[in-house]
Amino acid sequence: MTRPLLKVQGLHHQFPLARRFAVEDASLELHPGEVIALVGESGSGKSTLLNCIAGRLQPTRGQVIYTAASGEVLDVHRLTERERRRLERTEWGHVQQDASLGLRMNVSAGANIGERLMGQGQRHYGELRSTATEWMQRVELQPERIDDSPRAFSGGMRQRLQIARNLVTRPRLVLMDEPTSGLDVSVQARLLDLIRLLVARLHLSAIIVTHDLGVARLLAHRTLVMREGRIVEQGLTDRVLDDPQHAYTQLLVSSVVAP
Repeated sequence: MTRPLLKVQGLHHQFPLARRFAVEDASLELHPGEVIALVGESGSGKSTLLNCIAGRLQPTRGQVIYTAASGEVLDVHRLTERERRRLERTEWGHVQQDASLGLRMNVSAGANIGERLMGQGQRHYGELRSTATEWMQRVELQPERIDDSPRAFSGGMRQRLQIARNLVTRPRLVLMDEPTSGLDVSVQARLLDLIRLLVARLHLSAIIVTHDLGVARLLAHRTLVMREGRIVEQGLTDRVLDDPQHAYTQLLVSSVVAP
């Protein structure tokens, strides 16, 4: 077994003045090339756990350990803000539910993609523009719209642009928070096919937060079920969804398949 790319150990998070933990004693391992889905109803702690993993929320206790491309083992919450941002620009990607929060809305589509490349030291304008054009095509955006503002794009197009912005640097780890939420069903289906294709082609590791069990079944190798801040069941996605053991998972699955 290869060393985990990411290891979460005994993670707890409690918001100020809250009576209970939003995340309680969460542990997981993510291996290279693996996709994990975090599922559960709203308020179960999925997005809070994801933000703790990303270093955007400080856990009350517990650790997030990441093995960098250099082989260095990093404690994410002991990194300085500068070190964490560098990691986000190079080895990590973060696709947010609201694409407008994951994009720079006041610059062009091409600039959104090229910005991450510039963060890695690329400066040649022609090469930046060529790569941005290539990635717009990859995510099924019209390349002639490279100079358009994201404000002129639909919700589904913005999400595709956000994916291109994050994947252009070929990160080793991608964190996705409800990437298809709020989109029309047909747009969701095309976006899911795109994500599945890119994850496989680029051999990415990913953690995907979703309330949609269909998304978990389509994209994830393993699924973790959260309830009231705790991981109550985890395993291979088909096993968890076809033969759930925990009563809460059984309720989730039955609510989807019930006529």
